[in-house]
Amino acid sequence: MQGTPFDIQLLNACAAILLLLSFAMLAQRRVVALVNLLALQGAMLFIATLLLAWRTGQNHLYVSAALTLVLKVIALPWLLHVLIRRLDVYWDSEPLLNVPGTMLIGLVTVVFAFGLAQPIAELANTATRNSLGIAVAVILLAFLTMITRRKAMSQVVGFLSMENGLFFGAMS
Repeated sequence: MQGTPFDIQLLNACAAILLLLSFAMLAQRRVVALVNLLALQGAMLFIATLLLAWRTGQNHLYVSAALTLVLKVIALPWLLHVLIRRLDVYWDSEPLLNVPGTMLIGLVTVVFAFGLAQPIAELANTATRNSLGIAVAVILLAFLTMITRRKAMSQVVGFLSMENGLFFGAMS
């Protein structure tokens, strides 16, 4: 019996961490912590892109990984931290839903995302087909993060997180 290769296991672990970070962003009300979680999401994308580039041998994925590191892990979080200090927006004090209600909706959203992605993933024959459900879940959780916040800075972070999910889905 042959098991899953170690690099695919690491890629699946990165996908799971991306999903957990999306839930952490959904529960977080401090804008600074949201930006830090976004940077961690970018780091997981960087690692996942490197793993996929190494597995497939496609050189353009190395360029994509480098751009992800520079833009999503370093430049965007730094810029957002500067904006937070300038605008003095540290808390999203008026959420539309409380945290337990938001997390419950997030859980239902993840179940929906996996059900939505299952027929598409069955058609794929790539090693990362299991990650498609997680990518759809990250996109939908980011959308939920955007619509449950009142502050524009929190909504921007949700939008950037949605873009991370789209990138991960495209990469998968």
